[in-house]
Amino acid sequence: MEENNLEAKKTILIVDDEKPIVDILVYNLQKEGYNTLEANDGEEAVRIAFEEQIDLILLDIMLPKMDGLTVCKKIRNSFNIPIIMISAKDEEIDKILGLELGADDYITKPFSVRELVARVKANLRKADATTKVAEAPKVNKNEVEEENVVVIGELSLNLDKFEVKVRGKAIDLTLREFEVLRYLANQPGQVVTREVLLEKVWGYEYYGDIRTVDVTIRRIREKIENDTSSPKILITKRGVGYYLSSK
Repeated sequence: MEENNLEAKKTILIVDDEKPIVDILVYNLQKEGYNTLEANDGEEAVRIAFEEQIDLILLDIMLPKMDGLTVCKKIRNSFNIPIIMISAKDEEIDKILGLELGADDYITKPFSVRELVARVKANLRKADATTKVAEAPKVNKNEVEEENVVVIGELSLNLDKFEVKVRGKAIDLTLREFEVLRYLANQPGQVVTREVLLEKVWGYEYYGDIRTVDVTIRRIREKIENDTSSPKILITKRGVGYYLSSK
């Protein structure tokens, strides 16, 4: 009951032009204790996102007036709201999770309501945890920054400011990409499986597409590696997982 009381404060914007899907999502999310808002086209979704206090957005790709990818880009430029894209096309994952969009997650139709609710809860938990870290009081700024900078080889992570540098150059990462590096940085040189990353970074114990991890890793490499075909920082252990090189 306590968890539902907390979640009742969360408002989810559902963006889809198929009324049966919207009705199902509204019913199940309200049953879980969430508030819901609805938009049936892309322009309405952007308007609501700018006018209302939204905690998470479920966003269909195929929408009238403005497609979901454009909606995601417009909202992400102004807000750091978790966005879960809903796609009928499985191969859209590269675009959905791309730097130019910055979506946090995706799910493909047809989907189980149970899985979607699990994704919603996981993304809200992650967003809450990140907000608490960012808002934590800092007693001694110099001391905190020194304690929260992790250096591994050519990579440095400021865990306090959510900043990443490679060879001293600042790198622009999405929050999810930063979380992946931070988790790997906790055990430099140790191989972490995709399943563990999916559970620890995305918060999925039973649900989630392993390819989400692979796409995110590839996006990170495009930003931090000189040669993505021969990575020196973020290494693949074939058939096992990924690790950060300490060299």
